[in-house]
Amino acid sequence: MSATKTKTSIAAESAASTVESAAGASIKSFEKSVAAVREGMEKATKGLETSQAKLKEGVEKAMKTSEEVLAFSQGNLEALMKASQIYAAGFQDISKHVAAASKASIEETVVFSKSLMGVKSVKEAVDLQTGFAKSSIEKVVSESNKLADVSMKLAEQAMAPLTARMTLAVETFGKAH
Repeated sequence: MSATKTKTSIAAESAASTVESAAGASIKSFEKSVAAVREGMEKATKGLETSQAKLKEGVEKAMKTSEEVLAFSQGNLEALMKASQIYAAGFQDISKHVAAASKASIEETVVFSKSLMGVKSVKEAVDLQTGFAKSSIEKVVSESNKLADVSMKLAEQAMAPLTARMTLAVETFGKAH
């Protein structure tokens, strides 16, 4: 948002400079008009009309620039809101997935514990424990990979509206300068 404030400040300074420039031109034209009165009313009127046209043109340019900056800022805010919505929805989906995976893991642990209580030998207990540990590790690795993939996709989707605004900014303001 500081970039928007900076651009707004630059636009305001530019508008002030344009108005000041036009005002300076008006003063010079007025002084020329006073001298031109001695030479003739026709030259004085023409100088004043030129000054007014330049002043009007400067004010119109300043207003147009201010309107463009405001419209661009509104678009930035809309892109930020869209990115936030995408992120919130995606994060909610990830949270649901993690909760479901955690619940399944707890249920598997309960089933394993019940199975372990029913073993008749140490070898059977070790084999059961080894199988459970291997299965658990494989599931953790699989879930971690899924979570990483989903997180990367979410980041890309959430950044898309902001990236589009940055591209537009470069295209819009790159042409202006």
